[in-house]
Amino acid sequence: MGLGGCIILIAVGAILTFATDWDMQGVNLDLVGVIFMIVGLIGVATFSSIARRRRVVVPPATPVIDDPARPHHHTRDGYSDGYGA
Repeated sequence: MGLGGCIILIAVGAILTFATDWDMQGVNLDLVGVIFMIVGLIGVATFSSIARRRRVVVPPATPVIDDPARPHHHTRDGYSDGYGA
C-alpha cells in the first residue's frame, strides 16, 4: 500500500468517526473509523521510514584542478589538430 492508500484510509476513518451519525446494528462505526485512522498512520510511518532508507546520497563530484606543473597533451590553438597546418 502506498502513501496515497494510507492517506485515503486516514480520510475514510475520519469521515466514519467524526462526520457520520449512522447507527448500524452490531457495528460501531466510530471504532471502525478509529481503526482505519490508526492503520493509515502506521502505514504512513512505515512508508516514510522505507522511503528514507531508500534515499541514495550521491557524493559530490571530485573537482578538476588544473595543475600548471603538468603539461597539457592537447592544445587547441587551431593548427595543432591536423587541419590547416
